Amino acid sequence: METSTNNLGLFKTLYLVKGILTLCFSLFFIIYAAFGLFFDKMIDANDANNDMSFNPGFIFLIIGIIGVIICVIFGVLTLMASKYLKEVKNYNFIFAIAILNCLTGILGILLGIFTLIELNKPEVKQLFHKV
Repeated sequence: METSTNNLGLFKTLYLVKGILTLCFSLFFIIYAAFGLFFDKMIDANDANNDMSFNPGFIFLIIGIIGVIICVIFGVLTLMASKYLKEVKNYNFIFAIAILNCLTGILGILLGIFTLIELNKPEVKQLFHKV
């Protein structure tokens, strides 16, 4: 019984680190959107010389904004999963976030798979009152 509690504590820390890394990764998309604004302003300044029907800066801007929104939402959800692992509640939420983490690179895949394995142990289900 004590081993599973220690493993949940480890997963709590790993989810905390993954959430912080995801929030830091959103800075990449902020820079990406800033490049979009820069390209947009640069093309607008040269608009008299240029007869472009499409502004490529909008693509950078849109992808950057969407990326920031997705990273921030996913980072916050991962931090919430870390909090719920500490409090040993919301089994289904943690289970869903573990599945979503499997879509986010090698760290997310490993974290998600090992969390799913840990959550399916009978003694962990008993901690969450899921027996």
